Amino acid sequence: MSLKMPGRYLTEEQLTGFDHYKYCSVDTSPISNYVMHPFWNSVVKLVPPWIAPNLLTLVGFLLTVTNALLLAFYDYSFCASSDDYPSYPPIPSWVWIVCAVNHFLAHTLDGIDGKHARRTNSSGPLGELMDHGMDSWASLFMPTCLYSVFGCGDFSCSPLHVFFILWNVHICFLLSHWEKYNTGILYLPWGYDISQFVLLMAYLITYFKSYKFWKFLVPAINLSSGEIVEISLYVGSFGMSLPVSLYNIYKGYKANTLKQKTFYEGMRPLFPVVTFLIMTTLWAVFSPSDIINKDPRIFYWMVGTVFSNICCRLIISQMSMTQCEAFNWMLYPVGLTMGLVFGVPLFTQRENLMVWILTIFCILAHIYYAVCVVQEMCQHFGLSCFSVKKASQD
Repeated sequence: MSLKMPGRYLTEEQLTGFDHYKYCSVDTSPISNYVMHPFWNSVVKLVPPWIAPNLLTLVGFLLTVTNALLLAFYDYSFCASSDDYPSYPPIPSWVWIVCAVNHFLAHTLDGIDGKHARRTNSSGPLGELMDHGMDSWASLFMPTCLYSVFGCGDFSCSPLHVFFILWNVHICFLLSHWEKYNTGILYLPWGYDISQFVLLMAYLITYFKSYKFWKFLVPAINLSSGEIVEISLYVGSFGMSLPVSLYNIYKGYKANTLKQKTFYEGMRPLFPVVTFLIMTTLWAVFSPSDIINKDPRIFYWMVGTVFSNICCRLIISQMSMTQCEAFNWMLYPVGLTMGLVFGVPLFTQRENLMVWILTIFCILAHIYYAVCVVQEMCQHFGLSCFSVKKASQD
């Protein structure tokens, strides 16, 4: 007998839309087609057929979370890799090799889960939603892990700059699914596999050379290693992702094949993201206690969790061909917390505590939402999430 979760997050229209969903993607990345896919095609043959594809997805995500928690334990303030903060001991070298192994395994599992689903005839909307939904949350953890490589001091970026880098990663992730919401096709970005290689190499180099390897300045352009990475991320994201997304939507418009027939409907998915971006930017810049420098990690986690919830709802809408929400309810607690922090002296003095409470609430609410959605889809399709067999109907 399947477990009945309280609450209902998926409408009948969305569940019916899932019944007619067909996955359609385009991957033109040379790295993906000539390096990763051949490798994954070999690796997936090693996976026993009784292992559920969704289990591979979950384990890969949890490995990424493990890296984030491990680095948070040894480098909560992002100071351990900076000589400017001698009171913070460096991250133990073994942590970097563990992070490298976990990252490699997570990337591999993320690459083979869909292939394994096709091998076992168990592919469907649930697997894709779990895959992309967890990726949306992982887009928080990987940039913050990279920040621990460079640290917040010498030859690196300030926590506020990393806040905008994080948003840059989030927006690029969202663009792919906003593009699919309009075109019906998921154009896989080139930057994803490149970013995975960059982070893996960063872990390995730091393990063999220590964090001091990254403490250099390029004389010709007078930029530090951290600044070069920052610029590269912006150029790679907005130079590759945004123009390609706009071009693909424009092609769909000219061919009259867009799924959304009005400009307003096509732009709806961007409304909650833009609203949240404005809110958190104002908070980070004008924070009464300078929260972005006092406790950047918890602020990043709050931003990344709410973003993931917004993105998951977009993914559900584009997969079920239903209207995307123009507002996300999580913006209410964020707005309420901001109002208390900025308007009530008692809470202003406890801003860090307020952000902690808000972040924990958002994490629990997001996990609850995810569990409920997965359970509702399992019930609708008669599936068991972590089994290749059909769920019991008694």
